Amino acid sequence: MSTDVTIIGAGLGGLTLARVLHVHGTPVTVYEAEASPSARTQGGMLDIHDYNGQLALEAAGLTDAFEAIVLAGREAMRIIDRDGTVLLEEADDGTGGRPEVQRGELRQLLLDSLPDGTVRWGHKVSGARALGEGRHEVTFADGGTVTTDLLVGADGAWSRVRPLLSAATPAYTGMSFVETYLFDADTRHPAAAKAVGGGSMLALAPGKGIQAHREKGDTLHTYVALSKPQEWFAAIDFTDAPAATARIADEFEGWAPELLALLTESDTAPVLRPLNGLPTEHRWERVPGVTLIGDAAHAAAPNGEGANLAMLDGAELAKAVAAHPDDIETALAAYERDMFPRSAAAAVDGAELYGFMFSDDAPHGLIDMFTGQEQGQGQGQKR
Repeated sequence: MSTDVTIIGAGLGGLTLARVLHVHGTPVTVYEAEASPSARTQGGMLDIHDYNGQLALEAAGLTDAFEAIVLAGREAMRIIDRDGTVLLEEADDGTGGRPEVQRGELRQLLLDSLPDGTVRWGHKVSGARALGEGRHEVTFADGGTVTTDLLVGADGAWSRVRPLLSAATPAYTGMSFVETYLFDADTRHPAAAKAVGGGSMLALAPGKGIQAHREKGDTLHTYVALSKPQEWFAAIDFTDAPAATARIADEFEGWAPELLALLTESDTAPVLRPLNGLPTEHRWERVPGVTLIGDAAHAAAPNGEGANLAMLDGAELAKAVAAHPDDIETALAAYERDMFPRSAAAAVDGAELYGFMFSDDAPHGLIDMFTGQEQGQGQGQKR
């Protein structure tokens, strides 16, 4: 195949696409804005699902390598009331189908699977334009350009490639997370560590919650959720960590000390993470020579599916290109035909999940959802 393939973005979706194309003998170049693989931390834990993310890794020939980085026991989950009472607990017996890994380790696994030079670091995209006949030119912040036969935007929610296909932009969902970390928690923060347990912990109430996960090295990674307008958060000076922490903690007055400690005893300054998403049914008309994967195509509030969908998008697009090496338009049309309903269904499920998590009867709606699914698993329902 002589088609030049250019991927913008070296996240999990873009790297999976590059790897599966490489498996099929198709050369590819990935351009990434970050200066190096270690330019910033890569987030926390990811549960990689047997019905999408693991299928992508299988297509990439990386199943064994993936299994080597799985953290045993992290599928354990508990839901806790605001007073610290455990309301629901599920152990990790190794059969859950959603093993947990560190995002950074998974990204490095994908990077290591690619030929040297595949990823060009320090290439921040400033724009892209159509040249006709399916070819596109990408312009970088340093003034450099590249032209390509196939351009794939894997560059996240604020994609610079998306305007070639769609005028849609992410909108605020009405909720933000505040991110914190506790390190060496079993020794330095034992009460909080006991509350979280061996996997994930959800302490929920209407419109708010404290969600934590045990990572490597006894690290507790927490997202404090609040349904507030952006203006409310804008009034908080997050450069003043103690004051910002105190303001957020005020919203959880009366909660158990071991839960509040996940915020108030943080070993890092609190980081605001507004949640933004594209329209649920986001799609576009076929434009020759360009498409999108992952958050660039279907950004949504975090619901456990984003990374998995991005990886599956990458794998499915690569397989479509491999199946139609002389007809890229047929490949792109086939990929988008399946991707649009898949991502829309995931967005609907995610919105429903948030409804259970933060509704007026939280956390009991979420507990009812989990226990109802367990009762229905014998009839083929999927967690």
